[in-house]
Amino acid sequence: MSNNITEILKNHDAIKFATTAGTQMHNRLAQIVIDDKCTRGDAELVERINSVPNLARLFSSTSQTEVPIAGNIGTRFVSRRIDRLYIDDDAQTVYVLDYKTDVSPEQFRERYVAQLHEYATLLRQIYPKYKIQCLILWTHDWTLERV
Repeated sequence: MSNNITEILKNHDAIKFATTAGTQMHNRLAQIVIDDKCTRGDAELVERINSVPNLARLFSSTSQTEVPIAGNIGTRFVSRRIDRLYIDDDAQTVYVLDYKTDVSPEQFRERYVAQLHEYATLLRQIYPKYKIQCLILWTHDWTLERV
């Protein structure tokens, strides 16, 4: 019995730690702006972002963070918050960037892909003539995955 309680407490602590770390990383990333004239935010994260090809443009001064989005998908009402949204009017493309702090991407990949598909479905209603490109930034190794 005590092994079960110990295991439950360890799992609870691990989940709490992961949630806190993820929230902190999201908050730090939300503060970053990378622009030729003015770059601001955590210098270490700016350096990491700049090291990933094609990522810095999604942190430009025209990108938006924590963007609320809601609408119907079929008969279901969906309300979400997009980590970072960048609209490239020249290329007629909307970029959705979702930050994930998991160290084991495979564990929740299906859930994350479904989440991004919901974002894309809702954004197509707002931007019917634009391409929607969804990306996951895996912060444990700073890889960018196109979904």
